[in-house]
Amino acid sequence: MDNVERKWKCAKCGAELVPTRIVFQYMGRSFGYEVPACPNCGDAFISEDLAKGKMAEVESLMEDK
Repeated sequence: MDNVERKWKCAKCGAELVPTRIVFQYMGRSFGYEVPACPNCGDAFISEDLAKGKMAEVESLMEDK
């Protein structure tokens, strides 16, 4: 499986996910990030790396203020 890109599909409607800029809100602040999302129903896929990395970093910065 070298150089094979994984294609994610929506569990709700089966459409292929496409890169979409999503705005996240936390403690009155917001930040945008591009994630795979369903073009039909809008459900987004948040990877473990994103949740434990960037999102945890922003959460920590917001709580420290």
